[in-house]
Amino acid sequence: MIKEKPKAISWLLIAKSQQSTLNMKKSLKLFPLFSLFLFTLLSCKGQNKDKQQSDMEVPKTNAPEINTEYGWVNTDKSYSLKDFRGKFVLLDFWTFGCINCQHIVPDLEKLEEEYKNELVVVGIHSAKFTREKATKTIKKAIAKFGIEHPVVNDADFKVWDSYGIKAWPTVVLIDPLGKVVGQKSGEGVYAALKPYLEKLLPEYEISEEKITFNLDTEEKTSLRFPSKIIAGQEGNLWISDSGHNRILKISPAGKVLDSIGNGKQGDSEGSFSEASFYEPHGLALKGNLLYIADTKNNKIKLADLEKRSVKTIAGNGEMGYYYFDDKQGVPVNPNSPWDLLIDGENMFIASAGNHQILRMDLKTNKVFRFAGTGREALANGSLKEAAFNQPSGLTKIGGNLYVADAEASAIREIDLKEKEVTTPLGKGLFDFGDVDGNVEKALLQHAVGIEAKDGLIYIADTYNGKIKVLDLQKEQVQTLLSGLNEPNDILFLNRLMFVTNTNDHQLVKIDLEKKAKEVVDIKF
Repeated sequence: MIKEKPKAISWLLIAKSQQSTLNMKKSLKLFPLFSLFLFTLLSCKGQNKDKQQSDMEVPKTNAPEINTEYGWVNTDKSYSLKDFRGKFVLLDFWTFGCINCQHIVPDLEKLEEEYKNELVVVGIHSAKFTREKATKTIKKAIAKFGIEHPVVNDADFKVWDSYGIKAWPTVVLIDPLGKVVGQKSGEGVYAALKPYLEKLLPEYEISEEKITFNLDTEEKTSLRFPSKIIAGQEGNLWISDSGHNRILKISPAGKVLDSIGNGKQGDSEGSFSEASFYEPHGLALKGNLLYIADTKNNKIKLADLEKRSVKTIAGNGEMGYYYFDDKQGVPVNPNSPWDLLIDGENMFIASAGNHQILRMDLKTNKVFRFAGTGREALANGSLKEAAFNQPSGLTKIGGNLYVADAEASAIREIDLKEKEVTTPLGKGLFDFGDVDGNVEKALLQHAVGIEAKDGLIYIADTYNGKIKVLDLQKEQVQTLLSGLNEPNDILFLNRLMFVTNTNDHQLVKIDLEKKAKEVVDIKF
């Protein structure tokens, strides 16, 4: 996502070349720098056949220092770039709520594994949202995504500015002599960097000194970053225990009744004890069939509760990118599917990775584009004209589908009959905060969960740590519950409200009549 708005640059050109979506900031400054950035970004499109220039390659410059007053995370001490002399250093500029930043984590892991002696990866966390600036929340994100390298908290964007960065994610390559020799924005980091590293390595003497980091660790908990929850049969719940890569069936009192997945990060089918997932989120139940959004595997899996088996029914593992008129009316692949909602013989999919809503035909298990151009923006209009911003939650009232549009801190409405998208709450990618009242002034902060009850919309206002209520008739927003740690989803069951309190690894039960809140004790 891009922080600043370019002038006279084609949306389509950028979107298709970057295979990433774009966030726009209100300021229009620094266009000459952006032009240079865009040239670097697109250089692979205009390669000189004789020179064979890499899309990472930039003119050599001295690498600015990366220390900040906010310190280092995921290590027990601070470092200077001089500490890494003799090694290549890869700086990863990211912000943890950005789905495209999450997408490149596997690429970084592969590079770290293949170049253990030659390459040091350092994350530069330049936060978009207010909550993302706090070191303690960055630590949680590091644990959630399994990041195994140190991270610098660049809360004031000083490192970002010193390197002239314009987009999340961007990686910068520094050579063993401390010179910047490469830069790339967007996804596809491994494919761009590996051949470039192979070309550069013979030119340098690599230090044999081994660099190790004392990484942060988290205590073991019954649940680990729980996310989406739905009602099961006989008054029970199904919950995505995403940090443990499994799905649990539990009673309202917290007794674990069943478990799907072996608990290891993977992508396998088979029995409940053999199957594996990679950070599953959305769930939907139809009879004895449980649909699972296997988010980081970019797949929809189906658990047959009678046969106790799991199989993939949509997605091939690739991140599907479809813009504007691409692949309309033909089967497509989900891209980081985050939430699911069944409506008759259709299932809607919040495809966060490509900022779209998809539709699965439950008779054929084929997935089609439904709403969204694929560009990241808050745009209303017809299904083909509207644009979303990392949709992460779904609910329905009558003939209207509602979407928690996380990166725009917005609630979107899709009229399924008129096939129109509107925005009852939210203003844009950089309009966020914590304000109740009339929808014209009310603000959320990266809300990822949503649930409808009695004509009201209950919102997991994730980065504000609150549950808020949107009254569509009165056009009012009010806080119902505060003091949570990144709530992810909401479920009403037996006159109780259940909330996944994700960063505290909890399922919370709230009696709204008694105004009582308690943490559900998960018992295996």
